[in-house]
Amino acid sequence: MIDFVEGKVEYIDAEYVVLSASGVGYRVFTPNPYAFVQDEGKVRRLFTHHHVREDAIHLYGFATRDERDLYRRLLDVSGIGPKGALSIMGVATPEQLVLAIQQENLAYLTKFPGIGKKTAQRMILDLKDKLQGFTPSMVIPSASYVAPPERSGLDEALEALAALGYSDSEVVKIKHGLIEKAKDGATTEQLIKHGLALLMRG
Repeated sequence: MIDFVEGKVEYIDAEYVVLSASGVGYRVFTPNPYAFVQDEGKVRRLFTHHHVREDAIHLYGFATRDERDLYRRLLDVSGIGPKGALSIMGVATPEQLVLAIQQENLAYLTKFPGIGKKTAQRMILDLKDKLQGFTPSMVIPSASYVAPPERSGLDEALEALAALGYSDSEVVKIKHGLIEKAKDGATTEQLIKHGLALLMRG
């Protein structure tokens, strides 16, 4: 079992980053690879989930152990595989995801890639009790968590980029590029990744 990989960020792909450690390049799949663009050439530690199947061995990496542990909780839900869980964590923050499950917010959960009503219900049934007290900073005592109104994938992508700390002026500059991608049928996750790539290029 590989608990973490610490090494220099050699290069970044749309789905993974490559960390160089002791002469070995580790391909680590992450929720938002372009979030590490500013770390290229620097040493980073990613906490990993080591997934083995008959035809492949994959490493899924996260910036913190809490994120990695939440990812593993998602894998316990029937119908959610390694890539599906990674897509969910690429769209929502851990805080948003934990709150939605604890508040039984089906409207929010069914907006994630590949998550229908039945899978969302299983997420709530399987994880609600297990997430009680899961990282104190994530558990916000709110009596009224309101689901966001129905929005397009483009709107959700723009909101996600703003939540990552980018200013309105920065997001406006890349909006046209995202609109063109949205017209081609890009999903919310794809739009977020494309937006991050455009922003990192300046």
